[in-house]
Amino acid sequence: MAIKKAKVITITSTKGGVGKTTTVLNLAGMYATMKKKVLIIDMDLSSSAIALSLNLEVSKDLFYLSEDIENGRFKEISDYLLHYQEHIDILAAPRDPRLESKISSDYLPLILGKVISMYDVILMDTIHHMSLHTLNAMDHSDWIVYLLSNDPMDLKNMKSMVAILKDMNRTNFKIVLNESIDHRTHYFSKYDIKNIIKDNIDYTIPSSFYIKNIHRYLLDGKIPTLDSKFRLGNKKGMDHFKKLALSLLKDDEKEQNSKQVRE
Repeated sequence: MAIKKAKVITITSTKGGVGKTTTVLNLAGMYATMKKKVLIIDMDLSSSAIALSLNLEVSKDLFYLSEDIENGRFKEISDYLLHYQEHIDILAAPRDPRLESKISSDYLPLILGKVISMYDVILMDTIHHMSLHTLNAMDHSDWIVYLLSNDPMDLKNMKSMVAILKDMNRTNFKIVLNESIDHRTHYFSKYDIKNIIKDNIDYTIPSSFYIKNIHRYLLDGKIPTLDSKFRLGNKKGMDHFKKLALSLLKDDEKEQNSKQVRE
């Protein structure tokens, strides 16, 4: 009998402020509504944004986990998990950003090995540059999702990143245009964006998914896609977002081959 293995998905970008953490949380919420068991690993080790966004008290984070593994104190992975709700658990980043440099990227495959059979989906939030931790997360992912905004500098950075990814022979990435964060200002059309970044836009999070009162969700520690009122009031946006979520569960080899054909 085959052992269940979670789909490992890294969410990243080429600049800050494009909605990475919000997208990670909303994907987790979407999968939870599908009754999928989700683990969020906060690999943005300088901010601890996931635990902060969900109002979770952290006692043992990734720093303590890596330290305990190194010093032979590790016993059970459950000792380090934060439970948000029935279907969502968290491995938190340290609150103190000075600890980032003390966490070896070598421990990520060990950690993934301990949780890969416990979940249906593992989502990794990252910082917006290619740190060793981000690169390691990418190396151990089934899918890498690059969030893109309609910002000129973001598009220039994404063009360079596409060239780097192709040079690295990576095909397991999706480019997702997030129109929900800059719903009032669209500098470029999708046709223009494709020509600038020299690649296709795989999915779009539409402006209809704009979360007007996102500050309220953050203050209350809630995930919008788990909120019934938000789902009913944003049905069109939810349909688009669900398509993205489902695509990340598909067979990656088939999807990657499709991407190569489109190129």
